[in-house]
Amino acid sequence: MEGKLDMDEVSPSHHQRGLWKSFHGRPKLTGSPKLGKKDRKQESGFWIFKKKRPNGLDRAVSSSQPNLHSAEAAPDGGESGRTRRGLPELSVGTAAVAAASLGAEIQMLKKPVSSKPTLSQLVQSQHKPALQGSTCTDDAVMNGEAEEINKSVGINAAGNGGTQPSLPTSAMYQLDIVLKKGNNLAIRDRGGTSDPYVKFKIAGKEVFRSKIIHKNLNPVWDERVCLIVDNLQEPLYIKVFDYDFGLQDDFMGSAYLYLDSLELQRPLDVRLDLQDPHCPDQDLGSLELAVTLFPRSTEDRETLRQATMLLRRSWKRCSKQQQQNLRLSDLHRKSQLWRGIVSVRLIEGRNLIPMDQNGLSDPYVKFKLGPQKYKSKTIPKTLNPQWREQFDLHLYDEEGGILEISVWDKDIGRRDDFIGQCQLDLSKLSREKTHKLEIELEEDKGSLVLLVTLTATVAVSISDLSVNLLDDPHERQQIIKRYSPLRSFFNLKDVGVVQVKILRAEGLMAADVTGKSDPFCIAELCNDRLQTHTVYKTLNPEWNKVFTFNVKDIHSVLEITVYDEDRDRSADFLGKVAIPLLNIRNSEQKAYVLKNKELTGPTKGVIFLEADVIFNAVKASLRTFVPPEQKYIEEEAKVSKQMLQQNFNRVKRCVLFLINVGSYINSCFQWESPRRSLCAFLIFVVVVWNFEIHMVPLSLLLLLTWNYFLLASGKESREGSVDSEKKGFLDKFYAVQDVIITVQSALDEVACFGERVKNTFNWSVPFLSCLAVTVLCAGATLIYYIPLRYIVLVWGINKFTKKLRDPYIIENNELLDFLSRVPSDVQLVQYKDLKPETSQSPSKKRRNNPG
Repeated sequence: MEGKLDMDEVSPSHHQRGLWKSFHGRPKLTGSPKLGKKDRKQESGFWIFKKKRPNGLDRAVSSSQPNLHSAEAAPDGGESGRTRRGLPELSVGTAAVAAASLGAEIQMLKKPVSSKPTLSQLVQSQHKPALQGSTCTDDAVMNGEAEEINKSVGINAAGNGGTQPSLPTSAMYQLDIVLKKGNNLAIRDRGGTSDPYVKFKIAGKEVFRSKIIHKNLNPVWDERVCLIVDNLQEPLYIKVFDYDFGLQDDFMGSAYLYLDSLELQRPLDVRLDLQDPHCPDQDLGSLELAVTLFPRSTEDRETLRQATMLLRRSWKRCSKQQQQNLRLSDLHRKSQLWRGIVSVRLIEGRNLIPMDQNGLSDPYVKFKLGPQKYKSKTIPKTLNPQWREQFDLHLYDEEGGILEISVWDKDIGRRDDFIGQCQLDLSKLSREKTHKLEIELEEDKGSLVLLVTLTATVAVSISDLSVNLLDDPHERQQIIKRYSPLRSFFNLKDVGVVQVKILRAEGLMAADVTGKSDPFCIAELCNDRLQTHTVYKTLNPEWNKVFTFNVKDIHSVLEITVYDEDRDRSADFLGKVAIPLLNIRNSEQKAYVLKNKELTGPTKGVIFLEADVIFNAVKASLRTFVPPEQKYIEEEAKVSKQMLQQNFNRVKRCVLFLINVGSYINSCFQWESPRRSLCAFLIFVVVVWNFEIHMVPLSLLLLLTWNYFLLASGKESREGSVDSEKKGFLDKFYAVQDVIITVQSALDEVACFGERVKNTFNWSVPFLSCLAVTVLCAGATLIYYIPLRYIVLVWGINKFTKKLRDPYIIENNELLDFLSRVPSDVQLVQYKDLKPETSQSPSKKRRNNPG
């Protein structure tokens, strides 16, 4: 490289050779330069910031030719390990080594230099830029050494070498920080722990606040933040606090990270010792960070682009191999094709440990296999629960996987108690066979009984339009034969197959600042989930993908969701459609308008789909009468005033329908329409006189037939209505208030009715209980001697003729009138006599009862 010096041109003396050898004899460090006003020291892979000793003049010389054996790659998932679009993806260790080895070449690209390097340039390539935060003594020593070498070889440092290069402090930079964890933080709570969180500040402004880790002195955050910095002279001020609910948070320490000491495009693991300015000698623990600085200016981008071209030429063969491997792994990750199904039956638990004060527990079980989770129902007050639940999970690994099982005790109003856990290695189980397993929880906290079955699946796939399963006539006939009526009782869980072609979308929402989006599609059928590739920078993407799903329930809903891909955060929602499988028309290409997340209104964009469903009607009918498959990954329910009002209105509509039906029947008793009442009376007499039990399903069949003809004639719509009217703040407030008052009154009436029935049988009021005994004895005697048909007939004739016999009679319900006389529990407490306390003095009684 340029590190070779033309000795004929300089002709150094013996003294100059000695200086040159002493210069090369210095230890070459592969670390970063000195960081601001504090020296650094490397321990166990981290840079530890400590105060500079007043008498120490430590110097760090960074080599431009790194040690390939000591270069370490950044952890997976780090920002530095990612690949920019259009650039080859290299490992962080490879890129860092290549970037460091080509550091001098990048400097040459920025400014013209002579064909042969001078000794001054060599000095600058060996020494890192001097920092503004360094002490004057260090600067004097470093500059003095450089001047001494330059003078000894007869070269002017100001002429050829110039001043030592440093990062421009006024340019735009991107600072990526990973807040990893804290070590031995200070105790601020009475329990001997703290609830720490971290703040980042630049120039006095808060730019980041971490989450709170409760009751932990060694918290692990693993949070990533990306900051835009325009002045490297402003240090990053890091402060740690202890969270106190309702009080002022306690200070736990602070530290500075000097940005002008960082190297570009070089990940650095940093350990910062926390200090209190008022108590500098107190040990407050430390923080561990991973820091990377990227340029944002046009000139720096161009320089890095040219450096990337050099990296391409230098590491071409390695890059091709890595890219090929990454393509294969990325393809496998994005396709999300599972290799089999794990069918688990949770039978029971045995000898679980008690977690409640009554010596029992309310256990439930959580299962986790990769990203899939399942939670069982809670069995109250038992140590030997019987669950009898069945669910299926997907196997993405051909060899199996680890099924994580944990048992918890349900507690209302506070956090659930952990009972125990265990693991099941699925790779040790044989396929296509049911295994009965009794798994012991760790530390002898009980056991679980499971039935586990591993089955292979070939019905789920992703392909292009050119490789279409159902478009092949021979394959289509084979699938139709597979689900023919003759095979209705083979493998009842395999109901059918659905194939959906995701063709394209038009007019999507612009999610990026450039006015474009990076859309991709996710197709979901119950717990089956497949994803397309991403089409970058367009609002009219074309995917042309074919997804094939196995149908377990013909009543399932196919959900197609469009997202915008974002590198640094979660994907943005663009639109969604939900298509019931029974509504699909085979081989029909249809444009679906995208809806919002709640599927209640439209959003921007249209998606073009084509779907085919082939299923066995007998299997589908039998599966209708078994519990549906539970969706394992669902969003947690949140409190919503709008949802509360909407659900109340739905219940209100159902109740109003029943009230209207009752009012219609009552109008027949009231003879408001003589013709209608006469027809109703004759129908009642005929039906009661000739009633048989088979008439109940026959009447429901007549009702279904009647509604079918109404729908066929177009007189009635079968689509439900959802309130979508926009209201102001006061309207919403009063609406929610009305809902709460109505719900409160309804709950009171229901509770009073149940308590009055209970108090009747509890002899709370002996007179009413004796009256109930008399009425029940009379009713039992009448039913014993008189057929029920005649009793109902007499009751109906009395109801129909009551209004004719006495037009001014007041309608009433005898049973409700009787229950209204029975007091509820609240009324019993109100009517209860209080015993006077004889120990109180007369003066104290007067104070307690001033009236």
